[in-house]
Amino acid sequence: MNDENKHPEQLARDKIDAALRASGWEIQDKSSIDLGASLGVAVREYQTDVGPADYVLFVDRQPVGVVEAKPENWGHRLTIVEDQSTTYAQAKLKWVENTRPLPFVYESTGTVTRFTDARDPKPRSREVFSFHRPETLKEWADAPKSLRAALQDLPALPTDGLRDCQINAITNLEASLKQGRPRALVQMATGSGKTFTAITEVYRLLKFAKARRVLFLVDTRNLGEQAEQEFLSYVPNDDNRKFGELYSVQRLKSAFVPSDAQVCISTIQRMYSLLKGEELDEAAEDTNPAETQFKRRELLPVVYNPKIPPEFFDVIIIDECHRSIYNLWCQVVEYFDSFLIGLTATPDARTYGFFRKNVVSEYTHEDAVADGVNVGNEVFLIETEITTRGAEIKARQLVERREKLTRKSRWEQQDEDEAYSAKQLDRSVVNPDQIRTVIRAFRDKLPEIFPGRTEVPKTLIFAKTDSHADDIIKIVREEFGEGNQFCKKVTYGSKEDPKSVLASFRNDYYPRIAVTVDMIATGTDVKPLECLLFMRDVRSRNYFEQMKGRGTRVLDADELRKVTPSARAKTHYVIVDAVGVTKSVKTASQPLDTKPSVPLKDLAMGVMMGAARDDDSISSLAARLDRIDRQIEPAQRKQVEEVAGRPLREIVRALFDAIDPVAAEAEAKAATGAEEPTEEAVKAARDARVSKAAGLLTGPLIETIDTIRRDLEQTVDHENLDTLTRAEWAGDADENAKKIAAEFEAWLNENRDRIEALTIIYSQPARRKEITYAMIRDLADRLRAERPNLAPLNVWRAYAHLDDVKGDSPASELTALVALVRRAAGIDKTLTRHSDRVRRAFQTWVMGRHAGTTEKFSEEQMQWLHMIRDHLMTSFHIAPDDLDLAPFDAHGGLGRMYRLFGEEMETVMDELNAAVSA
Repeated sequence: MNDENKHPEQLARDKIDAALRASGWEIQDKSSIDLGASLGVAVREYQTDVGPADYVLFVDRQPVGVVEAKPENWGHRLTIVEDQSTTYAQAKLKWVENTRPLPFVYESTGTVTRFTDARDPKPRSREVFSFHRPETLKEWADAPKSLRAALQDLPALPTDGLRDCQINAITNLEASLKQGRPRALVQMATGSGKTFTAITEVYRLLKFAKARRVLFLVDTRNLGEQAEQEFLSYVPNDDNRKFGELYSVQRLKSAFVPSDAQVCISTIQRMYSLLKGEELDEAAEDTNPAETQFKRRELLPVVYNPKIPPEFFDVIIIDECHRSIYNLWCQVVEYFDSFLIGLTATPDARTYGFFRKNVVSEYTHEDAVADGVNVGNEVFLIETEITTRGAEIKARQLVERREKLTRKSRWEQQDEDEAYSAKQLDRSVVNPDQIRTVIRAFRDKLPEIFPGRTEVPKTLIFAKTDSHADDIIKIVREEFGEGNQFCKKVTYGSKEDPKSVLASFRNDYYPRIAVTVDMIATGTDVKPLECLLFMRDVRSRNYFEQMKGRGTRVLDADELRKVTPSARAKTHYVIVDAVGVTKSVKTASQPLDTKPSVPLKDLAMGVMMGAARDDDSISSLAARLDRIDRQIEPAQRKQVEEVAGRPLREIVRALFDAIDPVAAEAEAKAATGAEEPTEEAVKAARDARVSKAAGLLTGPLIETIDTIRRDLEQTVDHENLDTLTRAEWAGDADENAKKIAAEFEAWLNENRDRIEALTIIYSQPARRKEITYAMIRDLADRLRAERPNLAPLNVWRAYAHLDDVKGDSPASELTALVALVRRAAGIDKTLTRHSDRVRRAFQTWVMGRHAGTTEKFSEEQMQWLHMIRDHLMTSFHIAPDDLDLAPFDAHGGLGRMYRLFGEEMETVMDELNAAVSA
């Protein structure tokens, strides 16, 4: 029968039949039942004691479910027929002795299908991509409980080895799962153990809830490899075997998906290709699809795949879920009939919306720093003249032209004066001296940024492009006077194996500096990292937070010293901002270009000619033109304006305005006079606005813009030398210093009655001469344990600024701490180095002795007194027992001093202790 002559319900049944067949069901009429024809048989119009059911589903000859068919226009009303379908499921079937209600109930229009599992604690219908396969329903029917019922039996969480934030996340997540909520968002700060938390939950779901399979979804191969290692090495706190010994973990690398794997790890790109039955080049997994182009003209809709049916995974955990599961990519996760659990440190509005505001964990970076899970950061600014304002290349001088990819160069005469802006740096124009000036300032300021260090702390430099990264590496090696191993590139485009370089950066002394564009901008764990140097701006708020997260991870002091020997502890990390990234306006990650793989010319022609007037096409074109408008030079801008008859910015604005739904509705109201215009009226107004905006495009304009886009040459500016204009800590220096000093003084006051050294200094001035090295060491250890951000050398820098003290920081944290406590307690009016104070006190004491009636010290006695003075500079106190240690033992020790000073020996030591502690 022709479809035009069929009743709407019959059309729906045709679609339902097709969906059931695709899912492995044999379709039979009630008059020709043969339950042995297939494992799964769907019988139409099967008779029950309440009337015929549209379909009764049999698996292995046993009835297990029903399907209630409705016309397609009932898609939004399927929930109101749930009672009807449940009635059929609970009815007595003809010819069958069914003593229990059938557990699996579907309502379907052939386009929309809803499913209820009556075995659930609180049966609730949910939309599914298609019907479950017969073998799935057999497995479910044979199981003692449904997954949602088994979740109710999850035992109490053993908390050994878990942080409070992880305990909270798992506890709340399991409460959400027990309530049957299909989506949940776990927001935990970078470095707080999101993956460990997720693996702990996966282990519990597999062991106690008997989940069949879990998919751990990532958006780059690098993150997948990292997750695989964490799964394989995870040891649960109730079993001494590793996860990989208990359960099968497979990272998907080909078109094969093992059905016996309990955990599958896959990129979203590969899962999309698997669902489509297509091969995928591994290179497509190197960068996340939210940031780069996927190599096809357009992402086609996912269709049913019998090899990976929608019920294949019980749970999907989505790592970095703020990035790559939106727009057309969301169809990958929405294909599956699974619980969806998102992991992210930086959710945005889309993230909250996708997970239906079911946030089971909110653990911010500030929380993590307060708990000692993360370290905080400080910002150091480097500004140069050219970074800020750009420069001008004069006419008739020879300039170098260099190809970005091949780096092949030629020299030619500049035709006319050419000004370039800061935004063009390292894209269309390269100024080596600008890079050199930044790197040199960074090198020269390192003793101030990381006082007391003898090597460069592990530093990650963010570059704009691979070409920019190469320029940076060359100049870093030159300015630091180091070889190839000192500074390496870690990008997907580097010739050296990036994973090998990353492993060395993480675990070995070299490289000290790594340069990246995108590979370790997010998600990658490099705990010894202490410095992030931004030589590229970032406009996405989420991306910037993820990049900052590379430095925030804590590391045990002994582990840090394995790669950075002179480091005391990782108390904070430093952002060195050389491009204004900490001050630039950030936006939420909302990709406007949803068709990145369609060539610009094709997209623009489609909009102009009317073949592509949908919102995605208009938004994508506007986003592309916006990017071009931000990059083009004044001469190119003028060229575009002459061809278009208006600035390119006006065209961009017109395209965005054309698809503004609020404006379209307002125009429809004005045109119709109706308070609530019809959908047709709004669409007509929107189409008219799009047509008007598309009319601004012409063939010559599109050709001109495309020609400009293809101009990939860079100009290398060797003439303009850059000038450092600023290299200092960010923010109001006075306010920052006052804040640190106030925090330090508050901590001292809080502890003055419980730490012996502080009690003596504040309350018993007559006993200051009794303060020993051990007391100062105890004070330093407690300060480090309780307030790592108040490391003595950091506090020294604050007081040095407030008291205008010049010169290098003290070499020792303990000597710095003594000077700081004296300054905070008001003993010293200004910050005074301990060594300087000891010298002055010693000189005053000797002069006082010599000015009195007593005999002056001999030359040998003075040699011993100078040794005691030097000892007091580092050890704070002298006692007879110290005289048998270096350097005194080499000169005769306690016996020799007694022979030199006689009965006055202890008096001399007591007076010196009192003099230097006064």
